[in-house]
Amino acid sequence: MHVALLSTAISLNVFFASLSRAALTQFSDIPPHIKFDFVIVGGGNAGNVIANRLTENDKVNVLVLEAGPSNEGVITTQVPFFAPELTQTSPYDWNYTTTPQPGLGGRPIPYPRGHILGGNWLVYTRGSREDFDRYAKVTGDQGWSWNSILPYFKKSEKWTAPADNHNITGQFNPGVHGFKGEVAVSLAGFPSPIDQRVIEATSQAGNEFKFNLDFNSGKPLGLGWAQTTIKDGIRSSSATAYLAPQFMQRKNLYVVVNAQSSGGPLKTVTATKEVILSAGTIGTPHILLNSGIGDSKALKDVGVQPLIDLPDVGQNLADHPVIGNPWLVNSNDTFETLRRSQALEDDALTRWQTNKTGPYVNTILDHIGFVRLNKSLVPIQDPAAGPNTPHYEVIVSNGFPPGLTPPTGNFLTMTTIVVSPSSRGSITLKSNNPFDAPVIDPGLLRTDFDKIVMREAVKGASRFVQSPAWTGYIVGPAGALADALDDASIDSYVANNAGTLFHPVGTSSMTPKGARNGVTNPDLSVKKVTGLRIVDVSVLPFVPSAHTQAPAYAIGERASDLIKHDYKI
Repeated sequence: MHVALLSTAISLNVFFASLSRAALTQFSDIPPHIKFDFVIVGGGNAGNVIANRLTENDKVNVLVLEAGPSNEGVITTQVPFFAPELTQTSPYDWNYTTTPQPGLGGRPIPYPRGHILGGNWLVYTRGSREDFDRYAKVTGDQGWSWNSILPYFKKSEKWTAPADNHNITGQFNPGVHGFKGEVAVSLAGFPSPIDQRVIEATSQAGNEFKFNLDFNSGKPLGLGWAQTTIKDGIRSSSATAYLAPQFMQRKNLYVVVNAQSSGGPLKTVTATKEVILSAGTIGTPHILLNSGIGDSKALKDVGVQPLIDLPDVGQNLADHPVIGNPWLVNSNDTFETLRRSQALEDDALTRWQTNKTGPYVNTILDHIGFVRLNKSLVPIQDPAAGPNTPHYEVIVSNGFPPGLTPPTGNFLTMTTIVVSPSSRGSITLKSNNPFDAPVIDPGLLRTDFDKIVMREAVKGASRFVQSPAWTGYIVGPAGALADALDDASIDSYVANNAGTLFHPVGTSSMTPKGARNGVTNPDLSVKKVTGLRIVDVSVLPFVPSAHTQAPAYAIGERASDLIKHDYKI
């Protein structure tokens, strides 16, 4: 059965406030004669790419509907150091909570999802060559292979000098980057006091932490300098890049924020060609399920009338479990000193506002490493995409993880992340009320393998800080980490303290065209449906060994070309 959506409307209860040329404050301010060729639901990373690329043709009218507010004037979206605040309870997050997680000791946890134009966070990693070659293999479409996707990574990227213009020779490989794209990518623009120790340790900690000049080459194993989406000390997002003022002046591009509200009149929006869902791994299946596209029996059970039976909608969720591991250090030059002093914080903000210098031009990390397990621990069916794909990631930070700063002490944090998990979760409906939050079960650390990976990651982080480079600096493990002395106690420590790095994918997974399983075809069209496409990381059948911002941009760029080809735009 096929349902034509070419002239079918998406209906939302909305309050409309626009960022487009004339600062529209009501949907009714859009000229009544305008017919939209494409309606994009979600103004995050991939959605804004599509909006930009399709409106390069001035005969194509595009409307972007973003549920959250505008990013304009929101300082937490501008100051790189403030990025963690975007994932805490705020108007700029959906403020979701998961179901109790057995792998986390039965705890429900907060589940950050961006609720603002342009999305949140700013770490730039692409994943491994093998990640994308696996996508090509399982979908039967070589267009998803590394060699095919790398040009799209480069197309989206504008490599940018760091804020302090320091010499970056030996800190990245220019040959694997783009210099003419929209999203700025850079290295840290303010030196960290631990930089030299970290780099020295890469030559002392064994092969697992060997120095990697550029983990965005498709070969991420090792440890190197972090790359982030920052330009001149200011965060670069899909809103500031793909919806920059010169693009918002296009007369065929309309962007509406605050486009979801539990009150107000119902508005009908029609796309004459396609509706494009870019609402993310949680939002996209939530919309599909509420629209009657999903497992028919499950939909009936919650009072939703089924339209299309696609049982895999909302299934196959894969995410990155994370835990921040702190060590007490012999220094007062860490984040804690800054956070405990209002005078120092005010000075740092003044420096950022005045000339974009100082610690606030960086986010909370300067170095990232990717590591594989010892071969003896890798099962025959390795969840990682291949022998050059990591099982875990380590992020080195000059201070305690985001959140409550301890009243005393200074810290180094080695954040460990399972990046090739075997666990899977799901998104389902709580009720037939579309404004109810979905039931989010990420299945974090559900499998024994993922627990082993996190245990070994904690051990690996401990080995790294025992390198000679840290002699006289590291005092010892802090907090609950100090009691994690053997496998059993490490597992308990992880269960009681781990959470999510909020990189879910998979709930709208691609499968080969004609396959009965999956949600989307390799061209990202929804199976059994005409005029509906999904363009976000929910289409990825496996979570990449990467932070998902860069893959989302690449998906958006390729999808734009697929759509242009289909409609001869």
